[in-house]
Formats: sequence, C-alpha cells, structure tokens
Amino acid sequence: MRRRRRAPLNKRLFLSASGKASLGLLLSPSILAEYATRPPATVAQDEAFWLAIRGQFRLTNDYVNLENGYYCFQPEPVLGAFTDNVRKVNLEASHYMRTRQFDDKRRIREKLAAFAGCSPEELIITRNTTESLDTVISGFDWKAEDEAVFANQDYGAMIDMFKLQARRYGLKNHIIDIPIDPKSDTEVVQAYADALTPRTKLLMVPHMVNITGHILPVRTICDMAHARGVPVMVDASHSFAHLEYQIPDLHCDYYGASLHKWLATPLGAGILYVKRDRIEKLWPIYGDESVAADDIRKLNHTGTHPVHTDLTIERALEFHQMIGSARKEARLRYLQQYWTTRVRGLSRIVLNTPTDPKRSCAIANVGVHGMPPAELARTLMKKYAVFTVAIDSAGVHGVRVTPQVYTSTAELDRFVSALHDLAA
Repeated sequence: MRRRRRAPLNKRLFLSASGKASLGLLLSPSILAEYATRPPATVAQDEAFWLAIRGQFRLTNDYVNLENGYYCFQPEPVLGAFTDNVRKVNLEASHYMRTRQFDDKRRIREKLAAFAGCSPEELIITRNTTESLDTVISGFDWKAEDEAVFANQDYGAMIDMFKLQARRYGLKNHIIDIPIDPKSDTEVVQAYADALTPRTKLLMVPHMVNITGHILPVRTICDMAHARGVPVMVDASHSFAHLEYQIPDLHCDYYGASLHKWLATPLGAGILYVKRDRIEKLWPIYGDESVAADDIRKLNHTGTHPVHTDLTIERALEFHQMIGSARKEARLRYLQQYWTTRVRGLSRIVLNTPTDPKRSCAIANVGVHGMPPAELARTLMKKYAVFTVAIDSAGVHGVRVTPQVYTSTAELDRFVSALHDLAA
C-alpha cells in the first residue's frame, strides 16, 4: 500500500524539470505543505522525495560520484540561471557592468547575509574559502614572536599562508593534532586550550575537518579562546549549506566558506565574514582609497571579474531553501550512516571518522588495511566505477567519501559491495 500511495506523489512532486523554470514551480505548494509537517529525519528516508531532487541534476552514467566535497556541480535550474546570466551580462557588456552590476551584487550579498544570520556589513562575496581566510591571515599586523594556533588536519592552503607569515614576519606557528575519534567535546577543546599562550594572536579552527568529516565543537572552542583574549577564525568550507546553523551561533570573529561545494553554486564563489569590531584592524590585500577602513568592502577589491557567477548565487540559495536546511542535513547524515554502519567493524576496514554519529554529517573517510589510499581510490574507480579522492596525510589514510542530496542508496550499496570485496 505504501508504494502505491507514493507513486502519484512522486509524479506530482516536480511540476517542471526545466533549468529555466522558476524554482517556485519545482515543488508544488501542496507537496511543500505536506513535507513541512514531517520530521526531517523521516523525510531523510523518503526515497520518493529524494528521487525527485535527483531528477534536477544531470548525472553521468560512467561512474558513481562520491567526491562532491571538492565541487558539487549545479542542479539544472541553477545551471539554467547561470547560462542566462552569462548571456544577460554578455548582451549589455560594459553598460551592465557600469550601471547595474553593483546593485545586483548588493542584493545577492544581502540575501546571503540574511541566510547566514549576519549583517550585510559583515559579509562579502569572495571566490572561495582559501581567498577568504588567507585575506584574514595576511591582514593581521604580525610581529616577531606572535603566535598562531591551528591543526595538522586544517586545509593546506591556509597552513601554507601561516607559514608564509612566519617566514616574512617571524610569526611562530603552533600546530596541534585533532583526535580522530574523541570520547567527548572536552577532549577536542582541551587540545586547543593547551596550545594557547599569552602570545597567541589568532586561532584557526575547522568547523568540519575536510579530510575526515569530523564536526568540531566550534562554539565551545570560541568561548574558551575568547576567555583568554584570543580571536578565532573558522574554516566553514564544508559546513555552510551542509549543516543547519547561522554564523552568529558559532561565536567566531572571522569565518570563510566556499559556496560551490554544498550550496552548489557555479565554480568560484565563497564568502568572508568579519565581526564588525574586527574589520578596521585588518589590512586589505589591495589598496582602495574609496572604501573606509571600517568597511568590510575594503577586503573585496575584485576588479573586473565574472559577475554572472555572483548573480547565480541567488538561484542556488532558492534551490537550497526549497529543499530546506534541516531536511538537507538530515538526508546527508542518513546517507553517510547508511554506508558507514554497513562497513564499520568489518575486518581490514578502517573508518577515519568519529564513531558518534553526531560528530559527522555527509563526509566520511575509509581505508583498507594494506592498501595505500591512492591505490584504493584507483581501484574503486577502475574496477567498480566509484569516484572518491585519496587522503594520505595528517594521520589520515583512506579515501574521502562525500555523497550529496542527489546520491541514491543504490549507489551507496554499490560502494559498500566494493568495500566488502576489497576487505575480503
């Protein structure tokens, strides 16, 4: 009976699959109202709903894509909007760039800020997380013997930026180890607390560790650091539009994220948040005398750039909000648990992601004893047509697995079957 009841629902779920269709038409009002009454955890397992979402993505049949953490391609409605924006800008060219560009970008920035829960005066659109956070790191007025604290599992580009400041200004970097499978938040917070000294000028923390999927207790870490007079910069590359939260919830001072990952915008979109009282002291990378020292736009001197990418952020936000942040997070957690619970404890299988399901969401990392990560990734792709990425650093040896909202449980079954074969 349940299957027969869901069939007509699936037919009614999406009224248009056109990339140029209004997102308001993708889900009928009656369906939205129906799903709004259901708990997100229940919707997470409703395959009819997610099959309809999957239908909005153009997918290759050549392999199962489980590497959405680097870049998740746009769903068709967003891609359609992007191509329309390219044509619109190209049609008017200089006239558009000199007359309407800035008002349009301001509107997008305001919508992003509303979604992120902060003031538009504290947020700018960048190209990616690396640009955002490196802008902060390079903007500090570093002195010799100043200290910065971060982890060996942080993203390499930001680690390299801290090392550059060390060579240039004499900054001392204190690198900690994040426990892969902590027993409590206290264990994680204490690892950072032990590294702080009176000379610490900045603490960098990943909200979600990019190579393991470990979600850190960022708010508690920020409160601990602030009690010691240390500002905190959060790498939210993988948590924005992945977890349901807003930036002020974290109590951080600086925050950077990429939008082409979990928000599925066109490539080359990110955000930088700087708490209002921290803006003035940051040095911009590029000089711009037209912007005041306490205006965050001083950090956003982009010159002439592909504005159609920024314009399409608006449509990507609509697509995300149509699904709903809570439903999306619940589905991503469900997908990760769907496959990890089927291989955790299996002989020769190593999971480099916390055991507690509350400490991770979509991302997980798995290895096979005796198989180098690069070989594992090659074998999964060549023999089983499953695409992942090898991770072999910072004490983590395996492949990172990142499903997205379009991923089906059948595809994860295929992946699990491959791991069982390799572990046998």
